[in-house]
Amino acid sequence: MEITVVRPTPEQLECLNVDTWPIWECGPSTFDWHYDEPETCYLLEGQVTVTADGQSVSFGKGDLVTFPEGLSCVWTVREKVRKYYRFG
Repeated sequence: MEITVVRPTPEQLECLNVDTWPIWECGPSTFDWHYDEPETCYLLEGQVTVTADGQSVSFGKGDLVTFPEGLSCVWTVREKVRKYYRFG
């Protein structure tokens, strides 16, 4: 299961209607997470490392990240996160 991280263009963000998605915030912390459905998120601020199956992926402000359905992972929030997100 692969986590995808890209740097989207403003046009791509507009096409996805990212600014209409809910916002989630979290301070520095570490926690387990499981995705019952796919999630796409766009980070407005923060720095995160997600570890799954022994592999770590880091991302931060300006990144568009996609998590697959069924992924179990550990989130390490290094700097306060504020992100738009969409499930499904």
